[in-house]
Amino acid sequence: MNDQPSERAQQLLDQLDAFRREEVAPVEASILEQHETEPTVQPSAMEDLKVKAKAAGLWNLCVRHPDYGPALPMTDYAPLAEAMGTSPVLQEALNCDAPSSINGDALIAFGSTEQRGRWLEPQLDGEIRSAFGMTEPDVASSDASNIAMTAARDGSDWILEGRKWWISGVLHPNCGYLLVMAQTDADASSHRRHTVFVVPRDAEGLEVVRNLSKFGYVDPHGHCELRFDRVRLPAEAVLGDVGGGFAIGQARLGPARLGPARVHHCMRTIGLAEAALSLLCERAEDRVTFGAPVADRANIQDWIAEARIDIDAARLLTLRTAGVMDRDGDKAAAPEMSVIKVQVMRTATTVVDRAIQVHGAAGVSPDTPLARWYANLRGLRIADGPDEVHLSAIARRERRRQQERRSSTN
Repeated sequence: MNDQPSERAQQLLDQLDAFRREEVAPVEASILEQHETEPTVQPSAMEDLKVKAKAAGLWNLCVRHPDYGPALPMTDYAPLAEAMGTSPVLQEALNCDAPSSINGDALIAFGSTEQRGRWLEPQLDGEIRSAFGMTEPDVASSDASNIAMTAARDGSDWILEGRKWWISGVLHPNCGYLLVMAQTDADASSHRRHTVFVVPRDAEGLEVVRNLSKFGYVDPHGHCELRFDRVRLPAEAVLGDVGGGFAIGQARLGPARLGPARVHHCMRTIGLAEAALSLLCERAEDRVTFGAPVADRANIQDWIAEARIDIDAARLLTLRTAGVMDRDGDKAAAPEMSVIKVQVMRTATTVVDRAIQVHGAAGVSPDTPLARWYANLRGLRIADGPDEVHLSAIARRERRRQQERRSSTN
């Protein structure tokens, strides 16, 4: 496996690095501050960055369908996603921010001509963003067949009733729609009970109950609890087929036919782990305790070495996964997706935790990004399937592999 970027990927990476230094860095702090102080207003500086990213050829780099984007192989996108890892501003400036980018994949794969025209094309142009509503407060949403929010027919319309929570991006001023999974047939098989609907953000009956904090951190664009109080939608709001919601959810995240979400998360997270390691090393060199730099302590040297080993291993595992997706399709990469979802998040969480320890009191303060990074990473070990779900899948496959091996030798 070649772990070096292709010529095309390296060229884009150089452009992206220059764009971040020259265009994003000077305005990033002010954009983040405006997000905090005026969350309902889209900063004009962000819109300016989007125009510049389009002009620089750095737009929609995450879009794999050749009719809608540059169709980069996953192995080419990997270093670019890693470079975006610590900067939500950069991700939005390039129109590569989740969950909008993944919703776009779902609309490309399953949307009608009308749905693509109304929702996908404006999103690809950067005019709107979107959210995805699956997780619910009253059921274990790690098993998607538990989703209990209902959608009932009323003539040719559908009436949505229920609650969702931890829905990202709903409060962004440009949020135009949500993809929402609801139960449409309680008597169907577990994988045919649910349907995904395209719900306009301003639909009557859609209420934001609260914006949930994560370890005390509040995202101004939302991790929201929502109430759907008899939200009426036309038949044209169904994405794909009635009863096909489970397949769309899997396709969106992986490992079905168009499921890069988990892998994109891993790629970006590797970039964040690298940044945390840099902060750890810098702090360890600068701080002196009991007459010697912290970096000279054996346990700190072990932490640095282990971080280097684990980050490199996580990157190689992620590149292997990307390679399988490019060569054999997303579904073939299911085993690898489970592996990296566990390995990358554990690695990054450990590196950030140790960087916090080396920073001491500053590590848990807002003076460094480490505490917020830790909160987000800890959440990602639950989102998109908790560790336990992926470990169970890995174990099932390994047991089956070992059984087949024993059978072949008997």
